[in-house]
Amino acid sequence: MTNPIPLPSEETSVAHQPEAGNGLALVRLTIGAMFVWVFFENLGKGLYSASGYANLIDYYIKQGHSPAAWKAVMALAASHAAMAAPLQAVTEISLGILLVIGLLTRPLAFVAFLYLGSLWVSEWGTAWIWELLVPMLASLGLAVGRAGRAWGVDAWLAERWPSSPWW
Repeated sequence: MTNPIPLPSEETSVAHQPEAGNGLALVRLTIGAMFVWVFFENLGKGLYSASGYANLIDYYIKQGHSPAAWKAVMALAASHAAMAAPLQAVTEISLGILLVIGLLTRPLAFVAFLYLGSLWVSEWGTAWIWELLVPMLASLGLAVGRAGRAWGVDAWLAERWPSSPWW
């Protein structure tokens, strides 16, 4: 005799599992706060200026162990540091604030996963391997788990448009 496996439904979604939703929201708030913190830390270090950004990227190119193709991408970014540095600043503060408030969490968490993945590859050989790997994978979990549906603006949006893939 076999036991039937129930199919996923709205009854088994995060909205109906408050403990899971609260856990994901806590991770979302932590990753968002990390991005806000990093923004202000980098701002204080001058890493969003063209010279500060270029110097950091040059360090990763010379001291790191990322693949040569990725080092070429980093060299391109360093050579356009006047544009890349402010773009990184806007990316970090935007991801931080939007993850903290829980707005468009799924796509932004996936962007955070990709962004942190690019930083992780850039820092190979210059930093502890788990330093960015853990928040990178946590961001992927936020995207998969619909982490904005608890303690976030996405919860309000999901009430109005429950079938939307964005929250």
